[in-house]
Amino acid sequence: MAEVIVARLKISLIIMSELPYQKIISLVPSLTELLIDLGLKDQVIGRTRFCIHPEDEINDIEIIGGTKNPRLEKILELKPDFIIANKEENRKEDIEVLKTYTEVYVTDIETVDDALVEISSLGKMLGVEDAAKQIVSKVTSLLSEVPDEDELSVSYFIWKDPWMTVGNDTYIHDVLKRYNLRNVYGDEPRYPKTDLDELASKNPDLILLSSEPFPFKEKHIEEIREACAVAKIKLVNGEWFSWYGSRMIKALKWLNNWRSNI
Repeated sequence: MAEVIVARLKISLIIMSELPYQKIISLVPSLTELLIDLGLKDQVIGRTRFCIHPEDEINDIEIIGGTKNPRLEKILELKPDFIIANKEENRKEDIEVLKTYTEVYVTDIETVDDALVEISSLGKMLGVEDAAKQIVSKVTSLLSEVPDEDELSVSYFIWKDPWMTVGNDTYIHDVLKRYNLRNVYGDEPRYPKTDLDELASKNPDLILLSSEPFPFKEKHIEEIREACAVAKIKLVNGEWFSWYGSRMIKALKWLNNWRSNI
């Protein structure tokens, strides 16, 4: 038994030595989960406090702050050889500082296709190309199973006070589009502010209240219903619509079933 354990340890050390990076920090929750699912748990030395998946593997990875307020001194103390960031989730000024000390890879993901490209690119860069291909293959297969449903007009809320929704150059918008959900704010960029009077004038069939970043609750449904009495209003898990990476597999399985039952 001892010989088997030693042999496995030697194999593990050989694999680790062949990987191009040994000390990775992720500033992107979706991509922290992806790194672990790619088999790089031992190489991930830092994460943000919003990196919460996979729940059973994340707790022993050191927290280095948030996505918008990373603790730069702490990051530099850990001496990473690779940092993964995102154009939208992380601040440009933080990225520029970190780039002067180590390699920083900045992802830019606005569509499902962008996400698949980034999974493949990270797989190649980090020496886990086969694992990345498997994830991409599973996601692609699930995309081919998206149900063919009638179009519904939709608004997707991410914040309150002020009310904020999603525009046409966001990952969420692309997910909605793939499920034949026409974004009534789709003629605007990024994350437009709005109000309930404007929402009522757009008269969507369906209003989705995300669990993140603002934690919408049942009480908010009643507030919106006063302005949009006819629309269906649903609380939804924001991870299914906004987390790219390996979580896309779970998300698409859920979305394929959910869209058929709205």
